[in-house]
Amino acid sequence: MRRTTIPGAVALCLAAGAAFAQPAATRQQEDLIDNVNTVADLAAVCQPSWGGVPRLEAIAYCQGFLTAAGQYHALLHPSGGPMRPLFCTPTPAPSIAESGIAFSNWARANPQYAREPALDGMLRWAQSAYPCPQSTTPPARAPRAAR
Repeated sequence: MRRTTIPGAVALCLAAGAAFAQPAATRQQEDLIDNVNTVADLAAVCQPSWGGVPRLEAIAYCQGFLTAAGQYHALLHPSGGPMRPLFCTPTPAPSIAESGIAFSNWARANPQYAREPALDGMLRWAQSAYPCPQSTTPPARAPRAAR
C-alpha cells in the first residue's frame, strides 16, 4: 500500500508545482485589472494580450463587469416598464465570453471613445450591437406628483 501512496503523492506535488509555475502578473497588468476606468482599459481586460493566470483574472473581471452592468440595466428597464431599455439582447443571448470579445473588438474599432468611462462605452457598444425594435406606442409616463 505504501508503494502506491508515495507515487501518488509525488504526482500530486509535481502537479501543484506546475500550477504555481504560472507566470505572475506584472505590475502593469495588476494595475490595469485593479483600475479599469476607461473604454480602452475595459477592452484590454476583455481581450488581454497576455497569458497565464493574469489573462484568466482579466477575463474574469471583464465578464463580471459586463454581467453586473447587464443585470443592473435589466433591473432599471424591466419588460413592460415605464422606461424604454437602452439595448435589447436577442434570444438566445450571446455568451458572456462572446460579449466580452465583441465589446473589445468594437472598442478597438472605435478609438474615439477610448477615454470615455468604461460603462459609457459598454452601453454604446450594447446599443449599437443590440438595438431595440421601434415600438409604435410611446412609453408610459410616470404619474405626476400631487401639488
